[in-house]
Amino acid sequence: MNSLNELDDYQLTVRALSDRIVEAQTPIRVLDAVKWDDNVRSNFLKHKGKKLPAVDRDYYAGRPLAFDTAAKKLEFQNIERDITRQLGQFNPVGQIMRRMCREYRMVIRMLEARGTEDFGLISQDLYGAASDAFHAGDPTLSDLGLMFSDYLNNIDRRGDLEDEPKNLSAKQAVDLLQHRLNKVFGEAEETIRVFESDGILADAAAGADYIKIRADAVFNERDVKALEVHEGLVHVATTINGQNQPICTFLAKGPPSSTVTQEGLAILMEVIAFASYPTRLRKLTNRTRAIHMAEEGADFLQVCDFYREQGFSLEDSYSNASRAFRGSSPTGLPFTKDLSYLKGFIMVYNYIQLAVRKGKLEQIPLLFCGKTTLEDMRTLRQLVDEGLVVAPKYLPPQFSDLNSLSAWMCFSNFLNHLSLDRIEADYANIL
Repeated sequence: MNSLNELDDYQLTVRALSDRIVEAQTPIRVLDAVKWDDNVRSNFLKHKGKKLPAVDRDYYAGRPLAFDTAAKKLEFQNIERDITRQLGQFNPVGQIMRRMCREYRMVIRMLEARGTEDFGLISQDLYGAASDAFHAGDPTLSDLGLMFSDYLNNIDRRGDLEDEPKNLSAKQAVDLLQHRLNKVFGEAEETIRVFESDGILADAAAGADYIKIRADAVFNERDVKALEVHEGLVHVATTINGQNQPICTFLAKGPPSSTVTQEGLAILMEVIAFASYPTRLRKLTNRTRAIHMAEEGADFLQVCDFYREQGFSLEDSYSNASRAFRGSSPTGLPFTKDLSYLKGFIMVYNYIQLAVRKGKLEQIPLLFCGKTTLEDMRTLRQLVDEGLVVAPKYLPPQFSDLNSLSAWMCFSNFLNHLSLDRIEADYANIL
């Protein structure tokens, strides 16, 4: 990594502006700001799931943010202004950094609007809506969720693809995951810490150099493999690759636009590493369907009932439904971040497919050089050529050797031209 005294004046200017963005975003913790506390859960369970949670504008007012929102928006405004003053209107890296400043200001406005209708509307601007189409005339995310549900129902009806027993405690999962990640990241300064935590909603969550495992969760070996590739080889690896950037330090931090790309990469890695499975895919499709239901007017109780119909306990149904309504109200528009998984998967898959088709394989590993966004990929290629961005140090094996991935995508490009409806009709007598 270059030291600061090895950078020229232009590189120092970019680095200084990038560092200001990293510093400014530090206190903004979206998931902490929108989550509901244990009292909400306890009261819901006490009323047997028959009463809407008591969450409204006043509830969030009692949980103030850790920063002055007006001052923080002004800080990002000043950074954006200085980017233009020092780099110019059309400078490529400046355009990325200015967009990040605008996104963070929008994030702050969303957090200011917790408990109101504006919260959900701004969330849709940042993360998208379930009714969004991928391309003109294509199915929407909600269509994709329903389609996947139909496929999964057909698999369920077989009755012979049951999940392996959850025979690993959180502590055992921590030990196994730590062992696997040590093989990837080594025992050096960038060793990843894996530990138990009581304060997370999901089974696991990744930080800059750690992965937290929910203390009361249980796992099997397939779960641990999925965590290894999803949280370790993607989320933690891209954070460390971003931290290794000598100039564009902003790549270590992810605004909402990068969330879609990051989660899409993580799901793609699960698929190509054969770490995913029907129950895990069902979890993602259910999240998409829950958000779509809320967008269409369903309240918290109706979304909770949807999960109960899927066979979840009342407690698990509450946890799942609260993901869709956190930051909002039990009758409001949803928090749409969980659309990032399926949306990102489709977008990243299509990007890699096109990169292979056009022979631009060098573009693909750059997805891992930090918290990247698809719309910036051409610019990032340019920044690598200019020496402003360094190639990723940590890459999953499927992306460090692109032979197999390229072959798969070549076949996939051809298969996309075949009509599945016609195939189904022609294969009717042999399937």
